Amino acid sequence: MDRPELADFLRRARERLLPGEVGLPSGPRRRTPGLRREEVSQLAGMSADYLMRLEQARSPQPSVQLLSALARALRLTREERDHLYLLAGHRPPAGPRAGDHVRPSLLYLLDRLTDTPAQLQSDLGDVLAQNTMAEALFGCHCTVVEPDRNIVWRWFTDPAVREAYPEEEHEAHARTHVADLRAAVGRRGQDGPSAALVERLHRASAEFTVMWELHEVAVRRRTRMRVLHPVIGPMEFDYETLLAPAEDQRLLVFTPPPGSRTFEALELLRVVGPETAHRGHA
Repeated sequence: MDRPELADFLRRARERLLPGEVGLPSGPRRRTPGLRREEVSQLAGMSADYLMRLEQARSPQPSVQLLSALARALRLTREERDHLYLLAGHRPPAGPRAGDHVRPSLLYLLDRLTDTPAQLQSDLGDVLAQNTMAEALFGCHCTVVEPDRNIVWRWFTDPAVREAYPEEEHEAHARTHVADLRAAVGRRGQDGPSAALVERLHRASAEFTVMWELHEVAVRRRTRMRVLHPVIGPMEFDYETLLAPAEDQRLLVFTPPPGSRTFEALELLRVVGPETAHRGHA
């Protein structure tokens, strides 16, 4: 908790807010800009004395409930609210979720990546969109019904999927899938979609249950992977996980490592197209 910065931010946020913006009369006798402490405390449902101590950097750490009330009372933007939480030593609330909706700007970006495979996935592993190069490498996931487009579900329920990856790396892939899903479920607070996916996986795969009980947590951000393409042969990729504007979506970009033969293989992949994708991916 950064008390001096929190105190300064609260004071300045209060001074920037005009009475008319919260439905209060301006009045002729205001000697200070913005709202009075008593007005903010009334709007937030807290004591004026506690707000004074916050603004004087001598209060205990405020609760997330109090911070939420202050953010509403001060009409903070989402970015300002997140800044308030961080100054007070708390993790900001999760942002809005997009679900299955893909923004046109992201679809445009995928289409512009003509020589690099790229996918847009949900945080739970649903493939929501991908470009032509990704379809040539991985096959088409996006038009199949749930849960078949979920990469974790397919890994643990369709043995053919694993044939596209070196056998000695299967366990590492499986543990990465489970650890990443565990992190997403935790961020979501075990909401309906995440709980339903985990329950389906428990019923379908004893291997998943064993790995889930290890309680490993890891977010996939950057790693190296190999794909065994049925026509082109082994291809090696570095993949970067980039955050999308929505909290529950992420952009995966697959690039060839410097100096690898995958540079030439990608040119051939563009020629052979999606029809040659591995049968486990098709």
